[in-house]
Amino acid sequence: MKDSLATISWEEATTKVHNLHSIAELVFHIHYYIKPVLSVLEGGQLHANDKFSFDLTPINSADEWQKLVNKLLTDAELLAIAMEQFDASRLFEDFAGPAYGSYYRNLHGMIEHTHYHLGQIILIKKIVRESNALK
Repeated sequence: MKDSLATISWEEATTKVHNLHSIAELVFHIHYYIKPVLSVLEGGQLHANDKFSFDLTPINSADEWQKLVNKLLTDAELLAIAMEQFDASRLFEDFAGPAYGSYYRNLHGMIEHTHYHLGQIILIKKIVRESNALK
């Protein structure tokens, strides 16, 4: 994620391609789910609602884009540390109540979710750059 985002400008990050989410929206979306999962791993409550997972405020500068990226990377590192320290004997216990499945399902899902959207980011970056090269 870090390497893939490092070379993306804020203009590229906010460019809409067809009816797809922008790179910035996808970065926000990935980050949106890191905080609640981290909270549960730290013994807190699960506070997230899917309807807010793409509610990115507009990015209007390189500084705003970099802050979003830094926030994602910092919190992802904290989540990775929490996952490394998690007691594996608890993997099949309820995550945040029975309705949310096991820790395994949520942690594995978090990894797959991030990889899925990272693939989208890479493809959108390629499309944006190819479109700009044609201009």
